Amino acid sequence: MTIALGTPGLAAADEASDSQDATYYISLGDSLASGYQPDVDKDTDSSYTDQLYAQLKQRTPGLKHIRLGCTAETTESLISGGKCDYPNAKSQLDAALKAMAQHRGKVAYVTLSVGANDILLNCVSPVGALDGACLNSRSQSMAKNLAQIAGALRQAGGKNTQFVGATYHNPFLGAWVQGPAGQQAAKESAPLIKAANTGITQVYKSTGFKVADVATAFSSDDFTTQVNVPGVGEAPANVAKICTLTWACTKKDPHPNPEGHKVIAGTFAAVLAKSDTPRPSTSPTPSEPATPETGTDGDSDKGKGANDPKTNGGLAETGGSSSTPLIAGAGATVLAIGAAAVYFARRRRAGEES
Repeated sequence: MTIALGTPGLAAADEASDSQDATYYISLGDSLASGYQPDVDKDTDSSYTDQLYAQLKQRTPGLKHIRLGCTAETTESLISGGKCDYPNAKSQLDAALKAMAQHRGKVAYVTLSVGANDILLNCVSPVGALDGACLNSRSQSMAKNLAQIAGALRQAGGKNTQFVGATYHNPFLGAWVQGPAGQQAAKESAPLIKAANTGITQVYKSTGFKVADVATAFSSDDFTTQVNVPGVGEAPANVAKICTLTWACTKKDPHPNPEGHKVIAGTFAAVLAKSDTPRPSTSPTPSEPATPETGTDGDSDKGKGANDPKTNGGLAETGGSSSTPLIAGAGATVLAIGAAAVYFARRRRAGEES
C-alpha cells in the first residue's frame, strides 16, 4: 500500500496552546530520522520523519511534531546520551520519555529507526578491518539496547499511542556497480541483511511495536526483476532502488536521498493507516510541574553537542556524517546482529510470559 505524501517542509507546530484536542508525534532515531544528506553534509528537512509528519497532520490537524532524531546515534547513545544535546534530558530516550510524561495521554504516534551505527561506528578499523571481539559484543548489546528502548517507550505510551519501528534498506547493494566482484558482494549481502532485519522485527514485535518494512519497500531481495538504471544500465530491481533512492551508488554513502526518505515515510504511513486515527486521551496532566517541552526554540540552541535538535521540525545546527564506506566483510557483522536480536527478543518474551 502506497500513500502519497504532500510536499515536505519544516514540521512547524501550530502556535495554539496545548488544548485537549492537541496530539503529538514523537520521532526518534539516527541520521535517517534527522534527515542527514551527504551532498550538503548536514541534516535537512527532507527526512522521512518530516514527510511522515506532513501526511499525519492532514489526518490529525492539531498534531505537533517533537523531532528528536540525532545523526550518528547508536542504540547505546540513544539510551545514555553523548551524541546530541537535549534540554533538561540526558539522552534522546530520556527526552522522549519526559515528553511523553508531559503530554500524557496525548501522544498519538512514536516512530523509531536506530541500530545501524552500532557496528559501523565502533567495530571498523581505519583500514576497513572488523574487530572480532567488538563484533561479538556490539551485536548482542545492540539487540539488548533496542529491546530496552522499545520497551521503555511502549510502557510510557497511552492506550491510543501507535508505535512503529523500521527495518533497514541494504546499502551494500550499491557495490553492484563496481563490477563482477561488487556484484558477488551485493548478492552475498542480501541474506545477511535479511537476517538482521528478521531479528530487528522480532525485537519490535516483542515490545508491542508495529514494523515499517523498509527493506521490502526498497525491494531488497529482488535480484530477478531487471530494470534499466540511468548511468548504470540494466540491473536487478533491488540495485536499481538503492541507486535511485540512496547515495550508495554515487557517493558510496548509505543514506537515503529525498526520494528514498519519501518511500520510507510512505512505508510508515501505510502501517499507521491500518488503524483508526488515535484520539487524545482525557487523562489529566500529572500534578507535578510540567517538564519544559523538549527541543523548543530559544535557549535550547545553547547545547554543546554537534547536533541540537529542536521540537516541531527544527533542524540540528550541524550534521556530521555517520556514513562508513561500504567494506568487504561487513555482512558478517549484520548476521551477528540478526542472531543476537532474535535471541534477546525471545528472552524478553519468555520473561514477560513467566
